[in-house]
Amino acid sequence: MSIVTEENTVNTSISTPSEEKKVFTSEEIQELLPHRYPFLMVDRIIDYVPGEKAVGVKNVTINEPHFQGHFPGRPLMPGVLIVEAMAQVGGVVLKQMPGVEGGLFVFAGIDKVRFRRPVVPGDQLIMTVELLCVKKRRFGKMSGKAEVDGQLAAQGELMFSLV
Repeated sequence: MSIVTEENTVNTSISTPSEEKKVFTSEEIQELLPHRYPFLMVDRIIDYVPGEKAVGVKNVTINEPHFQGHFPGRPLMPGVLIVEAMAQVGGVVLKQMPGVEGGLFVFAGIDKVRFRRPVVPGDQLIMTVELLCVKKRRFGKMSGKAEVDGQLAAQGELMFSLV
């Protein structure tokens, strides 16, 4: 049983406040990230552990502009957009770190990315991104995975730089 409180947190059981999970709405995500339609790829953050990890949701719909050409008659979400969605979830973690207010993180590298299953309209991507390390508050490395219905769709390591 989940209980949503007015502070916009979810408590999965009636227990101590330390077990509460922070939830970010799409409006709160837009306050953190510079992305806007059609490049904002995260609809909601459903779990957040400050400085460690975030779990985000992307609802994949047929109305998204990339499906007009990728591919007509058999729409598939491009892999680069799945990676971008994972990176945006990671961006929520990075933007909440002390000392980076107003900074902009961009990709510095992408390693070990693998695509395991196609993502199609109607799917819901659940992306989990964990911070692996931060160097001098200017560079970060994260591990990310995207799942659909509990099946791994994509995974990889994402590196960021603060500009």
